[in-house]
This record gives sequence, C-alpha cells and structure tokens, in this order.
Amino acid sequence: MMRTLARRQRNVFHENVIRVGAGFVAKERPHVVATLSTLGPHLGKWDSRDVNVVVSLQDRGGMEQRVILRTSLPGLPPLVAVAKNPDITRALCDAKRELIRQIEHHKSARKPMNNRRLSATIRHISARPGTAELAT
Repeated sequence: MMRTLARRQRNVFHENVIRVGAGFVAKERPHVVATLSTLGPHLGKWDSRDVNVVVSLQDRGGMEQRVILRTSLPGLPPLVAVAKNPDITRALCDAKRELIRQIEHHKSARKPMNNRRLSATIRHISARPGTAELAT
C-alpha cells in the first residue's frame, strides 16, 4: 500500500513538473517522462509547484539532433542542459546527467567547504585585536 502511494505521488510529481515541448510527438510523452523520472530525487528538495522542467527536441532525425532541458528552480539561475545524439533515448539520458551535474554543482556551491558545524557558528569580534569570541 505504501509503495503504490509513493509511486502515485512520484507520478503526480513528474506529471506536474516535466513538460514535453516542441519536437516530440504525443505518443513519446510517456517514454520521455519515464526516462527523466530519475530527476525526482534531485528535484525533491523543492516544492513541485515551484519546479519546471521543459524538454524539447531540435533538428529531429538530423545529424545535429539535440535534446534540450530547461529547468527553473527557486533560488537558482535557470539551468539549461543540451545533449546531441542521433538516438533520442541516449540524448535524453545525456541531457539528464548534465542537468543533474548542474544541480549538484549549485547545491555544493552553497554548502560550507570543510565543516558544516563551522557555518552555523557566529563569530563576534572582541575589543582586543587578534581574538574572537564564539557564540553558540
């Protein structure tokens, strides 16, 4: 019962978040959404109402066929991942990996470098030069 509820919630998340744009035909939508479904854990930090992923296909069937993922996430600049591959599924997977890399890069840029505990410490400068008081 819990598995079906979690699966339904995941499907609602993907149905609301992933928009299949230009270049894809209607019958490809389930395949595109299923291929991009592993973005869920990486996007789960944000409320699904605030997340928008648009996938489009350019130059379909050509040598320069491209899959483009445009993503808007609260607190981050717009992210764009592009992958070129004649095979649509491989291009989707490559673009998905690039988008995950960008998301993880932005997440790690916001974390403290070495010690998370130090980031929560407020340092007050004392009257004497060269000393600092720690407030916890």
